[in-house]
Amino acid sequence: MSNLVSVEWLNSHLNDENLIILDATIPKVTSKAEITKLEVIPNAIFFDIINKFSDVLAPFPNTIPSQVQFQESAQELGVNNNSKIVVYDALGIYSSPRVFWLFKTFGFENVFVLNGGLPEWKKQGYKTVLEYAKTSSKGDFTAKYQYYKNVLIDSICEILENNSFSIIDARSSARFNCEIPEPRKKLRSGTIPNSVNLPYQMVLDNGLLKPKKELKSIFSKLINNQNLVFSCGSGVTASILYLAALEADYTNTSIYDGSWTEYGTLIK
Repeated sequence: MSNLVSVEWLNSHLNDENLIILDATIPKVTSKAEITKLEVIPNAIFFDIINKFSDVLAPFPNTIPSQVQFQESAQELGVNNNSKIVVYDALGIYSSPRVFWLFKTFGFENVFVLNGGLPEWKKQGYKTVLEYAKTSSKGDFTAKYQYYKNVLIDSICEILENNSFSIIDARSSARFNCEIPEPRKKLRSGTIPNSVNLPYQMVLDNGLLKPKKELKSIFSKLINNQNLVFSCGSGVTASILYLAALEADYTNTSIYDGSWTEYGTLIK
């Protein structure tokens, strides 16, 4: 079963009873361009990754929140245990897979990414509105933290010595190969030892996730085992590769949430 839904499917199911549409748009850390005009898919609710669904007191950006914080914030959006969630972003497929991973990590399975996001929705001529929908009532969602989907720095150090794991870095090849500086100030350039590079753009085609057959070919040429840990700058674009790996039928997948921002800061 795919973890994606098409814009055609969403357009025909906009008013389904248990459907919750989440807009998870955040700006790219590598781009100074800002999204100035608010255009949203009808019935969409804003999913605030940075302020509501990250640990704002953590030393590193986008750090996964506690189980309690995630549960309470998701309930505030009206998420119930029987909801069906479709998440998208205004950049195509960029930050929406991060939300997909968060829900999976907190035990919610009925979550999907809108393939192509808002750009594909608009390309097909579907209606947009100028404001988010309001949550009608608090949900009853119960979070259950799946620790094995979130790799911590101590585990990364152990994984480096384990040949049955592959660490795959979603940053650009220029950043991975230290040809350009990191976009975050004072963060050194570098890579996690023994990691391999798969820039997240390589699994996308015009804003859409590539078909399963192509994804399988990409991963099979890069690694030769089933235990995959994804990294990037701060855990956002690693989620794109996490989604792509699931579509390619890999099951033992996780994300190093601290990614290079944490590793490059703490490990010298």
